[in-house]
Amino acid sequence: MLDLQEKVSTVKGVGPKKEQRLLKLNIETLEDLLYHFPRDYEDRRETKKVRDLEDGEKTTLELQVHPLKKRRAFGRGPSLLQLVGQDDTGRIVISFFNQPYLGQIISAGTKLRIYGEVKRGPRGLETTNPDFILLDEKQKNHWQEIVPLYPLTKDIRHKELVKLINNLLESLKAEQENEIFENLPEDLINANKLCQRLMALEHIHFPKNAKGLKVAKYRLVYEEFFFLMITLNFKKTKVREQQGIPLQGNREVKAFLQSLPFEATKAQKTVIQEVVQDLKGSVPMSRLVQGDVGSGKTVVAMAALVVAVAGKTQGAMMAPTEILAKQHYETLSGFLNPLGISVGLLTGSLTPKNKKLMQQKVREGKIDVVVGTHAVIGDKVDFHNLSLVITDEQHRFGVRQRKTLSNKGNNPHVLVMSATPIPRTLAYILYGDLEVSVIDQMPKGRKPIETKTCPMEQRDRVYEQLKKELDKGRQAYVVCPLIDESETLDLNAAIDLQQQLSKNILKDYKIGLLHGKMSYIDKEQVMKKFTEGEIQVLVSTTVVEVGVDVPNTTVMVIENAERFGLAQLHQLRGRIGRGEHQSYCYLLHQQVKDHTRKRLEIMEKTNNGFLISEKDLEIRGPGELFGLRQHGIYNLKIANFFRHQKILKKVQQDVKALLHQDPKLQQEKNQKLRRIIDQKLLRYRD
Repeated sequence: MLDLQEKVSTVKGVGPKKEQRLLKLNIETLEDLLYHFPRDYEDRRETKKVRDLEDGEKTTLELQVHPLKKRRAFGRGPSLLQLVGQDDTGRIVISFFNQPYLGQIISAGTKLRIYGEVKRGPRGLETTNPDFILLDEKQKNHWQEIVPLYPLTKDIRHKELVKLINNLLESLKAEQENEIFENLPEDLINANKLCQRLMALEHIHFPKNAKGLKVAKYRLVYEEFFFLMITLNFKKTKVREQQGIPLQGNREVKAFLQSLPFEATKAQKTVIQEVVQDLKGSVPMSRLVQGDVGSGKTVVAMAALVVAVAGKTQGAMMAPTEILAKQHYETLSGFLNPLGISVGLLTGSLTPKNKKLMQQKVREGKIDVVVGTHAVIGDKVDFHNLSLVITDEQHRFGVRQRKTLSNKGNNPHVLVMSATPIPRTLAYILYGDLEVSVIDQMPKGRKPIETKTCPMEQRDRVYEQLKKELDKGRQAYVVCPLIDESETLDLNAAIDLQQQLSKNILKDYKIGLLHGKMSYIDKEQVMKKFTEGEIQVLVSTTVVEVGVDVPNTTVMVIENAERFGLAQLHQLRGRIGRGEHQSYCYLLHQQVKDHTRKRLEIMEKTNNGFLISEKDLEIRGPGELFGLRQHGIYNLKIANFFRHQKILKKVQQDVKALLHQDPKLQQEKNQKLRRIIDQKLLRYRD
C-alpha cells in the first residue's frame, strides 16, 4: 500500500523543481497533496441559452460550431483560432489562443459543451479559451459538473494540481485496500454514519453532486477535529508523566502581595492561587493565563517568579519585542529587587561584552530572574537551575521557540500569558495541553475608554478633539493605516502621515515616529522622549500594539480602522486608558459597507475583549485571530471552530469515551490509531 508519508516527489510528474514549488503550498508528502482541499467550487451543472447570457458571467453552453470564422498566427506571437457557436437562440464568438491543434478536432457541425466567461464586445457576445468537451459518446463522461478551485502558487497551474491529485486518488483506488487506508476506528465511523476516508477524499476533490460533497465534508471535518482533540489529549498526558521541581512559596507570595502599592483584584488572587497550587506539584505546571489589556497579568507572573526564587531556582520570562522586554525588566526590578530578587535583561541589542557577562551570571546562578527576547533561547545561554518559564504575548511565538526555552531547564514549569482574550471554550481546544486561567476583572479606578467610529469627513473634527486633550497636558497616539503584509509600505504610510500632520493639523505640537524597522536604540530614544512628555503625539505603525505603556496618553486615533481586525483594534486601544484621566479612541474609516461599519461599531459598544474576540472569531476565524498558522498541528484545513461546533462537541464526547476505555490506546483495535497519533506528534513535535 502507498505510504502517505512518502515525499510528494514519488508521484509521477513531480521532479525536483515542481517539488520545491509544491512546498510553497505546504505540500511535502502524499498526505499533504490529498489534503490540499479546494477553496471553492465552480458549479457547471446548469446549461444556459445564448439569449439569456449576461455580460461578465461564467456559465455552461451547448453549441453547434459553424464554419471557422478566422484562423491565423501572429508571426512569432500567439496563434488564434476563432469560430462561431450557435444554439437555437443565438450566436457567440469563441476564441482559442495558442491551441492551433483544435482546428483538427473542431469542424463545422461539431457539437460542444463549453464553460467560460462571457463578454459583450463590438461583435456581440464572445468568450476566450473556455473549457470544453465534444458532445459525443466518448467525451460525455469526461465533463466535470462541479469543478474544484484550489489555493495555488505562482508556479503551479490549476490543471497541473488537478492532474496530480487525480492520479494519486486513482492509485489509491486501484489498490482496493480501503479498510487499510482508513484512519478512524470502525465503531466511530458506524456510530457517526461517516463515509469511508477514500470516498470522502474523492468527493471533496471531484464531487459528483451536492449531496456527495456534503457527506465528504462531514467526514473530513469530523476526522480533522478528532485527530486534533486526541493529539492534544496525548500531549497533556505526556506533560503529566514528566517529573518537575515541586516549589513551595505561600509565605513569600503573601509578602509579595502585601508589598504592592495597590491591592490585587479578586481575579488576580484567584489565578495566583491556581498557579501556586500548580507549582507545588511534581508534575510541571502547564498553564495559560489570559486577560484583557491592563487586567494585571504581570502581577501573576511576578508571584510565580517569587515562588521559583523561594525554591532556590531561577525563572525566565520571554517577550516578543525589546520594548516589551525592557518594560517587563523595569517593572520586575522595581517590585522584586526590594524583596532581594535579582533581575537581569538579555536582549539582542546588548553589546557582546555585556551579553557575555549576563550569560555568565545566569550560568552561575547569580541572576534569579532573566527577562529577554529571543536572545534568552540562544545557544550560548545556559541556566544554573531553571524551574519556571514564562512567555508573554504567547501567540507571537512559534511553538518550537517556547519549547526551546523550556529545554533550558529540567522539565520546568510553564506559564504562558496572552492579552488576546479567547472565549474560554475555544481556549480549552486551542491550548488543550494547557490548563486555562482567566483574569476577568480590571483594577479599581480604571475608566472605560470612550470609543467612536468616525467617517473620514469628520477627520478635522477628531483632530480638534485630540488637540483639546494635548492642551490639557495629555498625550496621544496616532496609528497609521495598515497597508498589507509589507513592512515597507506600512513604514512609508507612517512617514507620510507624520509629515502630513506636522505640516497641517498638528503643526504646533511635537510629533514623534515609531515603526518596526527602527533600531532598538532609536525606538528607546523615541519612547523615552514620549514617556517624559518631550513628544506629545506619537505616530506609529502597529508596533505600538505591544509594550508601550504611558499613563498620560489619553487619546488614540486609528486611521483607516476598517483595515484592522477587531482583536487588533482592541489591542491598540489598550495602550490608552491606563491612567486616572478619561481616555478616547477614534476609529477613522473610509466609506465602507454596512457590515464593515457594524463590525467597527462593536468597538463602540464594549471594552470587553472576550466579547470582541468572539465577534472577531466569527468574522475572521481562529487561524488569523490567534496566529495559529505557526502551529503546525492546529492548521485546520476544512474544519472551522465556529461553523462546526456541533461536530466538535460530538468529537469531544467520542474522544473522551475512547480514552476512558483505553487511556494509552494499548488495546489491539487501537494500535493503528496510536501509530497515526505518534506519527503526527513526531511531524509537528514541539
